[in-house]
Amino acid sequence: MVCAVTGGAQGIGWALSEAFARAGAHVYACDISPTYLDAAQNSAKALPDTCRIELERCDVSDASDLARWIGGVFEQEGRIDILINNAAFIRWEPMERLTIEEAEQTVSTGLLATIRATALVLPHMRKAGRGHVVNIGSSAGRVITASPSAPYAAVKAAVEAFTETVRLELAGSPVRVTLVRPGVVSGTSFFREHVRFDQLPRATDFMPSVTPPQVASAVLDAVRKGKPFVDVPGSLRVLYLLYALAPNATRRLLGLGGAARRDVGAVVWGGQKDS
Repeated sequence: MVCAVTGGAQGIGWALSEAFARAGAHVYACDISPTYLDAAQNSAKALPDTCRIELERCDVSDASDLARWIGGVFEQEGRIDILINNAAFIRWEPMERLTIEEAEQTVSTGLLATIRATALVLPHMRKAGRGHVVNIGSSAGRVITASPSAPYAAVKAAVEAFTETVRLELAGSPVRVTLVRPGVVSGTSFFREHVRFDQLPRATDFMPSVTPPQVASAVLDAVRKGKPFVDVPGSLRVLYLLYALAPNATRRLLGLGGAARRDVGAVVWGGQKDS
């Protein structure tokens, strides 16, 4: 089994790379950050010898670089059985504080790279008669509030629509498609470096958070069982239902009490320690 993971050297991405390698896959993980790649290389040395993870720098927002990396995996292995589109770029600020370049980078990394990578692997998966595409969405793309970055929320909403449409297009084929919607994931650079806890609503303090290994475990289970959707934690489905029934009331409820006080970014989980 060959698994390709974008943004696979830190946080959820590294947890996915490790989980699939432990499950027997030959993992090819790319990332744009040399710092994260170095940390992942060191973490990989502590894994059992049976775990195979190939790490490489790739800027997935660059169409030619992404095609080069995916082409290299096919050249080495002749196939990609599982593609996990996880890479993201984030500036968690109001739209007026973002530059156009930052907004474009958010879209290029989180959405266009997902579309391009999927387009590159699907013909091979169809020909091979097997394959699974996993796209990492977010609760931020399902429940729209004033707190997220507008481009990031738009990207995650678009990833959800893209994933669902492709899944319907592939109905009846041997290729599976899964959308993953994590909520608050503790101990990652996403919440430590990019999204300060005081930029989140107070309700976040009372919502269960998960760790990257828990997300990875849920994704691995979804691939094994062919699940079309994964919400991590599962309690997010209640929030999605409330928002679908009464979006304005749900926004008001989430906004009660001001800003969050729990720093989920400071939590250290029992895997790779983000730098």
